Amino acid sequence: MFSNIILAADGSEHSLRAAEKAIALGKLSKKPQIELLHVVSGATSKTDVLHHGDSDAASRKRRKQLDPIVERIERANIPVTVTTITASNSVPESIIKHVNEQNPDVLVLGSRGLSSVQTMVLGSVSHKVMKYVKAPVMMVK
Repeated sequence: MFSNIILAADGSEHSLRAAEKAIALGKLSKKPQIELLHVVSGATSKTDVLHHGDSDAASRKRRKQLDPIVERIERANIPVTVTTITASNSVPESIIKHVNEQNPDVLVLGSRGLSSVQTMVLGSVSHKVMKYVKAPVMMVK
């Protein structure tokens, strides 16, 4: 049913709740797999490198944000892969492009992420993703 699941996450509380739903969907399948997709804006990537000294340190910091999600998925005995993309355009466009290329059974994402200010000013990432992604989408509040 939902074997191939992409979970778009940024380490926020909403993405933790989305991870729980992705796990629940995965448990409905005999051979589930979850791809944890983390998209970093180009500006955030540059700032992280400047703040942490180099790209390896910035990558470790980002991975640490995702560790609680990875651990939850692994505890559920579901194979998980982590894909991190630095957005050359916008975060929603990068998520849409990746998901449409991968053609999963379902995309699971939180309704809000780490930046509530960006949501108010630029519009919701999850709303843009839901509008243009071709796969079924589960948005978790």
